[in-house]
Amino acid sequence: MEFKQSHYDYSLFTQQKGSYLVVVLVYVDDLLVIENNLKLITHVRKDLHVRFKMKDLGELKYFLCIEFSRSEKGIQMCQRKCALELVSELSLSGGNPLSTSIASIEFDKAINKSANDDDNELEDKGRCQSIVGRLLYLTMTRPYIAFVVQVLSQFMHAPKQSHMSDAMRVIKYIKGTPSLGLFMLADADHKLTSYCDSNWGACVETRRSVTGYVIKFVEALIS
Repeated sequence: MEFKQSHYDYSLFTQQKGSYLVVVLVYVDDLLVIENNLKLITHVRKDLHVRFKMKDLGELKYFLCIEFSRSEKGIQMCQRKCALELVSELSLSGGNPLSTSIASIEFDKAINKSANDDDNELEDKGRCQSIVGRLLYLTMTRPYIAFVVQVLSQFMHAPKQSHMSDAMRVIKYIKGTPSLGLFMLADADHKLTSYCDSNWGACVETRRSVTGYVIKFVEALIS
């Protein structure tokens, strides 16, 4: 069976026969095979086993730190394990979770750190950069923290004490909802809906316009 490689993503391969479609996503040595016909995917699995030495893990439950659970209503995706590991590694397991990712009173300070002369630059920049990087990865199934995380990521060339405090606050917020993620409805029209808006001169430091967007797959917020 011959697969066609995507022109936009070299890790994505597709094969179509009439209305039947098989998609193979490759990440290093992990493969995710998706189909809309059970007989066709069985044939693809056998073909892959003949060509390569591989192990079939069966129905999708875990892929690239994303957990999948199915029901009659749809598919739930979350990064519970990654979230709890981050909480544990930073010794935040014993503390109380927070109800918001960042306090509204502190927001102006969060986006204008350079104005605070008492805010010292971190000696260990890598630790803060690593934490924000892991938070960026969590935004795949937690788009509601995307804004505050992208604000923090703008200062990772020279993070300060306050940036670390803000990052820790986001993690304390995630601690209260480790299993929260995306839910894809089973019985719905599979369509993408996007919204976009901009705020003129919203950036405190540069006074440039800030553009925001929302993308939904059916009723699930995905970006």
